[in-house]
Amino acid sequence: MQIRSQPLVSGAPDVMALLARHGNAPQALVQVLRELQAQQGWLPRDALGQIAAGLGLTLAHVEGVAGFYRFFHTEPVGAYRVLFSDNVTDRLLGSRALMADLCRRLGVAPGRLSGDGRVSVDTTSCTGLCDQGPALLINHHQVVTRLDAARVAQMAELIRKRVPVEQWPPAWFEVHDNIRRADVLLGAASAPGDALRTALARGAEPMLAEIRRSNLRGRGGAGFMTGLKWALCRETAGAEHVVVCNADEGEPGTFKDHVLLRRQADAVFEGMTIAAHVIGARIGLVYLRGEYRYLLEALQAVLQRRRDAGLLGKAILGHTGFDFDIDIHVGAGAYVCGEESALIESLEGKRGTPRIRPPFPVESGYLGHPTIVNNVETFCAASQIVLQGGAWWASIGTAKSTGTKIHSVSGDCERPGLYEYPYGTRIGRILEDCGARDTQAVQVGGPSGVCLSAFEFGRRIAFEDVPTAGAFMVFDRSRDMFEVARAFAHFFAHESCGFCTPCRVGTALVVKRLDKLASGQGSRYDIDVLFELDKLMHTTTHCGLGATACNPLRDTILRFRPAYEQRLKSLYFEPGFDLDAELSIARRMTGRDDAGAHLENKA
Repeated sequence: MQIRSQPLVSGAPDVMALLARHGNAPQALVQVLRELQAQQGWLPRDALGQIAAGLGLTLAHVEGVAGFYRFFHTEPVGAYRVLFSDNVTDRLLGSRALMADLCRRLGVAPGRLSGDGRVSVDTTSCTGLCDQGPALLINHHQVVTRLDAARVAQMAELIRKRVPVEQWPPAWFEVHDNIRRADVLLGAASAPGDALRTALARGAEPMLAEIRRSNLRGRGGAGFMTGLKWALCRETAGAEHVVVCNADEGEPGTFKDHVLLRRQADAVFEGMTIAAHVIGARIGLVYLRGEYRYLLEALQAVLQRRRDAGLLGKAILGHTGFDFDIDIHVGAGAYVCGEESALIESLEGKRGTPRIRPPFPVESGYLGHPTIVNNVETFCAASQIVLQGGAWWASIGTAKSTGTKIHSVSGDCERPGLYEYPYGTRIGRILEDCGARDTQAVQVGGPSGVCLSAFEFGRRIAFEDVPTAGAFMVFDRSRDMFEVARAFAHFFAHESCGFCTPCRVGTALVVKRLDKLASGQGSRYDIDVLFELDKLMHTTTHCGLGATACNPLRDTILRFRPAYEQRLKSLYFEPGFDLDAELSIARRMTGRDDAGAHLENKA
């Protein structure tokens, strides 16, 4: 199996040469489409036909994949494709007004191609730069941060004059790390190879025992025990085993992984290599989200340095039979690919549709091989555990949530950025450190997480209390939490893969009801329907996207009911209002006895 691919050279696209560079492998389809589009700007049907023939696929399959990912275009989008980040924190910083200003200056409607075919302007869900927004993507491979009216005006002029993006002001493309509080993961990096040498000296089974002793849990949100996952994969028979790093940091409000990949790339790759040593893998794959395309060349350079130093490739560090290398697969804009089985489907050159499980990836993952999938932060932690020991890691945090957690703090605070704390840290402590004032709510874990109100700021970040994938969005009392929930509802409806009816239709119905409430045309019946949609989607959808899509809706209705009351003036005095039923629903949906206390007070 070919591991490394070379970038497409400049000039007229040569589809056959591109396919040959990828070994004419069907699993390379997404990368082939990405590289062809980078050359041509879009994906013409005749080129898709050539790709289908060259890879032994049907044209319908290739077109289906091209149509699934939002960064692929089967119609021209112009020499300048401008995508404003539409995450709620970017909106709070004025992104929508800036986008409208750019469209006005260029004479183009949002989502449409300009009359001269030069430019199109649209939105994308989140660029992963919430601490330095408003931000945008240009041509899917470069980011512009800290937008303001002056930059937008200058950008419009540069586009009108057809100035290549590479010649735009370098300061526009600066991405800051914004590390506000570092601990064991964001602190000083160890020398490349130190952890790997330690692992090889101890042996695979002792290193697996250390990982299990540490009680390290996955940092992607689900919190599955890392040592158990590695052990299950190691025990599964198969000619090949595969290590996959999930760098598809697509949860709005999360931006820790891009900093780890910039500052601690060696530790991440080292963690992957140690995992390969433990489970007996030769193939490593990094799934890098499309919005982080700008990191690709730097990461490839780190991989090459590791090969040159004998830390990757054949006979790693002189150990005959230990052959392992890592390739980077760049996504093309699909939030659902953060789910591990959808990610594997994308790695195989398919639409990112989550798989039915079992079998689980540790049994049958990439191309049917036993596969472990862990995220960037988890592999970084594994490297530290190898160096310091499992008992050391287990001594940090809580008994059920060991070690530290990195939080991506954004929104209404003086010092947005990355904060690393031991598990068990209070929500209020993080708010104090980031300079939050008059805080109304915190969205922990992104839209699929939990929205907490002020009376809950004494709760702690831990799997046994408030679990998180890393996002920590702060909203002060000037913010309308109904509009926050509505923005998240639009996000989920946009990102649904469409595979199952409950999610495809349910997310659209939620948006329809919330938009109706926003227009002032809603009734008590709409609130009842929203509760029913939440229950239906939570229990019937194919994957976690649909199951968690109503989390922001549920949390804001229960914790910030006045934001809904403003749209329903007679909410509590309509005929048929049943306080006991409302309290029962509130307690059942949250599992908390104090939920719904505001309803009693209101009544």
